[in-house]
Amino acid sequence: MAEQIRERFDAEATWLPFDLHPEYPPEGIPRAELHARYGERAHEHVRTVFERAGLAYNPPPDVVPNSRAALRLGELARGHGLHQELHDRVMDAYWAEGRNIGDRDELRTLAADVRLPSDDVERVLASDEHLDLVLGSTRQAQLIGINGIPAFLLDRRLLVLGAQPFHLFEQAFAQLES
Repeated sequence: MAEQIRERFDAEATWLPFDLHPEYPPEGIPRAELHARYGERAHEHVRTVFERAGLAYNPPPDVVPNSRAALRLGELARGHGLHQELHDRVMDAYWAEGRNIGDRDELRTLAADVRLPSDDVERVLASDEHLDLVLGSTRQAQLIGINGIPAFLLDRRLLVLGAQPFHLFEQAFAQLES
């Protein structure tokens, strides 16, 4: 969706770190726990939204990962001018390939896929580097009403929450122009 928005409205998209579930333990939670919390119907709704958008929906069947380390590596990638590449690679790995993006070995592989320096990756994974930035960005997002993903803040004035059809973005940009 972000790419379509970029192209159609000549908009700049900046992905900021947002820890959707900071309460998850480092190893994540069993997917069965998520299904018990929200029900199978919610899972099928998400699958339908993805399919309508032409996107793959194949998250890991056994775990809902804690994404904090992936978000911290995203900030490392931003410093190397590789944020978009890592963001896209991590999203594909999770949603299309069913990989556990909370697993450090998976993250090492994904970082190598976009040519992030392995010494820097190891340093970040072995520390709390970029943690304050991730937590601060998450708090800031929550303060403006973001409580889920995806979320789009258009022109710093209009918040669009959730996976919305493209025509809603057309309406939102028209509203901003008026």
